[in-house]
Amino acid sequence: MAIVAAVRPETNDAIATGAFRIFWRQFRENRLGILGAVLVLLTAAIAIFAPLIITHDPIRIMVGPRLAAPSLDFLLGTDQLGRDTFSRTIMGGRIPLLVAFASLGSALAVGVMLGLIAGFGPRWLDNLLLLIFDTIRSFPGIIFALAIIALMGPSLASIIFVIAITSVPIYARVVRTQTQALRSSEYIAAERSMGASTTRILTVHVLPNVIGPILILVSMDVPAVIAWEAGLSFLGMGVRPPTPDWGAILNDGYSYINQTPWLVIASGIPIVLATLGFTFLGEALRDIFDPKLRKDL
Repeated sequence: MAIVAAVRPETNDAIATGAFRIFWRQFRENRLGILGAVLVLLTAAIAIFAPLIITHDPIRIMVGPRLAAPSLDFLLGTDQLGRDTFSRTIMGGRIPLLVAFASLGSALAVGVMLGLIAGFGPRWLDNLLLLIFDTIRSFPGIIFALAIIALMGPSLASIIFVIAITSVPIYARVVRTQTQALRSSEYIAAERSMGASTTRILTVHVLPNVIGPILILVSMDVPAVIAWEAGLSFLGMGVRPPTPDWGAILNDGYSYINQTPWLVIASGIPIVLATLGFTFLGEALRDIFDPKLRKDL
């Protein structure tokens, strides 16, 4: 008599708990990863609770204390218009994070979809999409950004659009490559033989296997996007005044660096810390989840 073993519902929970414990153990051993996570959480918390942290209106112009040194009233001094540098720096962190998550989130959604279509679709469609990807990537990034912003005008939407468009081919190519590798696997052939639709195969079997490396890639692209946004704002191609932004504050500080260095310091340090935080966190996640770099358990 055949004995059928009952599948307990606790099995999946035990597997998930064990996987989390392994992840947490490896993550704790990565000191740079912990430092990166702390910096990322700190940057995000300051951006979220910025209105509760600032001490002055960040766009209020005060004639008296222009280019003032740090004091109890103005913790990081003031700029050329008498605006509080500390408050502008705190509020300025919202723009880079908004640009990073909006642009990379859009690029991730579109890139994954196009990558799945290219990797699992007919050959002619794959070649057409590859041609589009190569065309977009053939333009130098900064030249392409300046051209698009010149057409659309300097704005937050323009920066998000430029970064999203230039990031889509990168994610799409990675997803396409992994999808083509999975396409010829045995379990995909078994699903096809049982009559599973292409949509079900892509969403249930292919997507879960390709989304992990893509999310790691996105996390490592965040610091580059922060630098892009700051650079474009520094050149006057970002958000318009008087909106506080790290790149704009850095530009003001560069213009008046002979009078006071506090503007450059106030905007430069957050950019460096945020960039290092996302870089360390992304590298830690890559080391844990990438099978080629994963340590023996």
